[in-house]
Amino acid sequence: MREFEYLEPTSVQEACKMLVDHQDDCRMIAGGTALMLAMRQRMLSPAYLIALGKIRKLRGVSYDEKFGLHIGPLTLHAEVARSKLIGDKFPMLAEMAAHVANPQVRNQGTIGGNLCYADPATDPPSCLMALDARVVLEGVGRQRELSIEEFLVDYYTTALEPDEIVTEIRVPPASFTSGRHVRFLRTAAEHRPLVNVAITVTQAGGVCQGARVVVGASTPVPTRGRRCETFLAGKRVTADVAAEAAHILASDIEPISDMRGAGDYRRKMIEVVSRRSLQDLFDVQNAAEDVTL
Repeated sequence: MREFEYLEPTSVQEACKMLVDHQDDCRMIAGGTALMLAMRQRMLSPAYLIALGKIRKLRGVSYDEKFGLHIGPLTLHAEVARSKLIGDKFPMLAEMAAHVANPQVRNQGTIGGNLCYADPATDPPSCLMALDARVVLEGVGRQRELSIEEFLVDYYTTALEPDEIVTEIRVPPASFTSGRHVRFLRTAAEHRPLVNVAITVTQAGGVCQGARVVVGASTPVPTRGRRCETFLAGKRVTADVAAEAAHILASDIEPISDMRGAGDYRRKMIEVVSRRSLQDLFDVQNAAEDVTL
């Protein structure tokens, strides 16, 4: 591993100026679970590491009845999972965080670092997209806010400008009735999902009044199932409706193929996982048992 200088700014603006000063020779480090691995494997060799740990503004979780949930980007996955506030207000987010990767990553990795790394095979982005979350970005002398859809651009690529840092994750007050985030693994020993599906629904008497459906871990970035959402709106969700919605979702996705799984297999798992999730959310009895996966 190449020698590097370890910089510890105490404010966001100081960190942003360091990014400007050192440009391509530097990397930001939060939890470091992905960065240190890349450096050990000599995939990255920065001359400067800008450690964000001393910036108190980037920590903590709070809730406002008008504006919703505020999560500091340095909040650990394990802290999101354990937070009573998050568990009460957004149980699907806490449940998702409790299953991110493995215990070592959950106790070291941060939710902001996860978003900025933009790994396709991870869980927080799809869950946050289903919750209509937004990220606040701060650069030298300026601030802006983007939706998760706008922030995640491509494989390991975000909309961050060279001088910008994520300073907050915002989740609006829940306008939905219930939600679920489900991850599919090929084997119990794996910790990177092959597919994940996040769904939030507003319902009354079994009728879907609105839905947000997101597929992740099988596409370059999490993808909204907008045609599926439109199909569900206004319908009483039965086993047949859930199956048709899942088929629409899977048909509209362009899944990736790699050494972990073929695109066709991922597409089938998207259909199975989303159908089961909709059945559970609307308390629908399975019409038939699935074939063994």
